[in-house]
Amino acid sequence: MSQPYALDVLNPATEEVVATVPGAGVPDVDAAVARAARAQRAWAAATPADRARLLRRFASAVDDHLEELALIEVREAGHTIGNARWEAGNVRDLLDYAAGGVERLTGRQIPVPGGLDITILEPLGVVGVIAPWNFPLPIAAWGTAPALAAGNAVVLKPAETTPLTALRLAELALEAGLPEGLFQVLPGRGDIAGDALVRHEGVAKIVFTGSTRTGKQIMSLCADRVKRVTLELGGKSPNIVFADADVEAAAAAAPMSFLDNSGQDCCARTRILVQRSVYDDFLDRLAPALKAVVVGDPADEITQMGPLISRVQLDRVRSYVTDDLATVRGSAPEGPGFWFPPTLVTDVAPDAPIATEEVFGPVAVVLPFDDEDEAVRLANATEYGLSGSIWTRDVGRALRVSGAVAAGNLSVNSHSSVRYWTPFGGYKQSGLGRELGPDALTAFTETKNVFISTEA
Repeated sequence: MSQPYALDVLNPATEEVVATVPGAGVPDVDAAVARAARAQRAWAAATPADRARLLRRFASAVDDHLEELALIEVREAGHTIGNARWEAGNVRDLLDYAAGGVERLTGRQIPVPGGLDITILEPLGVVGVIAPWNFPLPIAAWGTAPALAAGNAVVLKPAETTPLTALRLAELALEAGLPEGLFQVLPGRGDIAGDALVRHEGVAKIVFTGSTRTGKQIMSLCADRVKRVTLELGGKSPNIVFADADVEAAAAAAPMSFLDNSGQDCCARTRILVQRSVYDDFLDRLAPALKAVVVGDPADEITQMGPLISRVQLDRVRSYVTDDLATVRGSAPEGPGFWFPPTLVTDVAPDAPIATEEVFGPVAVVLPFDDEDEAVRLANATEYGLSGSIWTRDVGRALRVSGAVAAGNLSVNSHSSVRYWTPFGGYKQSGLGRELGPDALTAFTETKNVFISTEA
């Protein structure tokens, strides 16, 4: 049995402790799953209209507290206020979207001889959601909203460093009228609360977003019980710029494609691949755009990039950007806080660790290529396959390269990766399964087939 412990929540911009919360132990997980199982039975028995109505009330409650949630996100995660407002709004929108799917969660009638065959979609039961620190608010909702909409209960374990927005969401759910025990938040260490949640026999599915290493461990633990998993893991996404692209637009858009959230984004376009004939022109445009990015107090409206989440993450990023590398750097504040400047690395081998491994910081490498085949080869030369961008004016090329790049989410002349209306997930070691989109609810259901004989 684990001993009581506490989690200190630091403001990454100042290193000050903004809150201390109790950490959940194994008995807390056991009790939460038992409460969730009881609440889930009643929730699943409720009419679809009633479930949808309560989820919309939850969305409305989030909407009423958008600024509060955003400010909490700024303090605990170091996100810029603009990003934090978007993230809180994304939770609201996703709850609304999921509520709309409750009454459309239908089975099928399948033609068969000798009778009528139908399928019924039934909830799994209790779902465990393990959310990351890089996007604490929206990614918590990615698993929670569709799971609740499909008739399940949810036990959410937020990251150790960012539990505050999740705790507030649980309070808003109760204020909106969701049943006690249906949506619970258990802050705690991954090796204690997270491990107990994954191993618990009463948890039917785990939704995990985080590192590939931890995702593999979770997948292994779930395999022992044939427990369902959805895994959204690492990324090392390419940004492919062809010579026929609008080079000026591509260069202007490139900085925030890997500096958003200080580069702590699995979809960050950290490998910029540029056709050799426009490579120098692109760099000449990109360097000043990078240096113009405003790095500073995340609560300031003009700030575009804030700090990294922790000292551990800062040390990790520093370990990749060694003194022997050719770099172009922006600026970052001095003094307290986990600050690292926007950084471009050039003249590096395509197979160098900084070019193939996930740094998870405001760092990108720029690599030249000669033709379409080489661009695709470089884009796929990593164990990840989450996202990516293709810049070209040639529609045929856009379609060919989109088909050839092994990634779950691609954008042409854009860096957009996530929309709650469309599916999201990765190839290779970037994950397993899909989240969001019109089919999100079905990922939290069992399909039951029923045959009714019509023969006399």
